Amino acid sequence: MLARTLIGGFIAAAIVAAGFNIAAQGPSTPKPNEAVKTLAGRLDLDKYKATIKGLTQFGDRLQGTDRNRRAIDWIEAQLKSYGCPTERLKYTYNPPAPSSTAQAQQPAATPPAVIASGEIRGGPGGSRFRGVALPTIPNMDLNKQTDPELRKLNSGPSTPGPREEVYCTKVGTTRPDEMYIVAGHMDGRGFGEAADDNGSGTALVVELARLFSAPDVQTERTIRFALWNNEEGGLLGAAAYVEQRQALQGKENPPGSGKYPEPKWLGMIQHDMMLWDHGMPRPDGSVAKEQRPEADVNVEFQSTAKLADQAMKLAFFFRDANEKYATDYPATVGHHMTATDSTPFMNITPAISLRENERGMQIGASWNPQYHQATDRYIAYSDKDFRLGLNAAQTTLGAVAELAGMTLKK
Repeated sequence: MLARTLIGGFIAAAIVAAGFNIAAQGPSTPKPNEAVKTLAGRLDLDKYKATIKGLTQFGDRLQGTDRNRRAIDWIEAQLKSYGCPTERLKYTYNPPAPSSTAQAQQPAATPPAVIASGEIRGGPGGSRFRGVALPTIPNMDLNKQTDPELRKLNSGPSTPGPREEVYCTKVGTTRPDEMYIVAGHMDGRGFGEAADDNGSGTALVVELARLFSAPDVQTERTIRFALWNNEEGGLLGAAAYVEQRQALQGKENPPGSGKYPEPKWLGMIQHDMMLWDHGMPRPDGSVAKEQRPEADVNVEFQSTAKLADQAMKLAFFFRDANEKYATDYPATVGHHMTATDSTPFMNITPAISLRENERGMQIGASWNPQYHQATDRYIAYSDKDFRLGLNAAQTTLGAVAELAGMTLKK
């Protein structure tokens, strides 16, 4: 108990020193903020599931397809209906010419994540895996989708050219020039429904935008809810945002107006695959049907980032928020954040990601059999799986609400 108190006190003090807006509270038994607790209580499992289900009507939402563009329109309509003002960021995607018909409909296949020695190398920060490891190869064959209607929906080709992505913004009352970015990528692949990757993360962001946009909710700082495109093609939508918006941070426009089109980034929180934590595959490749009892929300930062120390402190802040506001699953902190949209931000602002498994060690070793497969469909997941995603939403809502200085109007 003494060790935990000392460590907790160090983390709390470090977060204060880093400039995070954390209220003074006991480190070993953190006390929930009652207003934040009330807002977190408005998160609803059925509503979260319905938002994921709504996204699956567009199939896998592969970037550069009509189904992707229709999904963007649908997401924007949802955000507008909640009273969250939307904007679109535009960029152009011109990939190398594909070498086959199959590649014309999907981004180039990534190499298997497993090599002979059993090491998992998911990029910088990749980790060594102990246990059963299987190859992770994205599905490139439309005919592996056994549902004829879904196969027809996903048959449209991906073409190069203009791309768009949507975001909406909750403007802060007293510090509108400072902002947290809450994000997930809305595109998918594999010729399924991309329900987990990344309908689960998209729905989380959309649901938080709904709750923070309620008339009785106000925040001191600004929060932006972003739904990136082109993640599966190489984090290109997030990278385009950084390229176009980084230099605009904190600039009042027009001068004297009190309006900041791009407030200063205080942190970026990415959500990518939130549902499946059934444990490692068995030697024969089969997996457990139920969520494992020790399932958790993985909060990751990148140990090689320039701002790794600040990102680590932000990650632990989220872990503490999980203890205060999540109802079912705990959170763990890891330092192997790879292959997701927080990467383009990580040397500019503290960046973390929340997901179902450790990216470098578990997802890359086929812990999720639906990953980039035709089987990534809404029907593949149980309420226990969806509740893991809801707990990630509770975690992020609690942390961001505290950081942004959220209050409820009386």
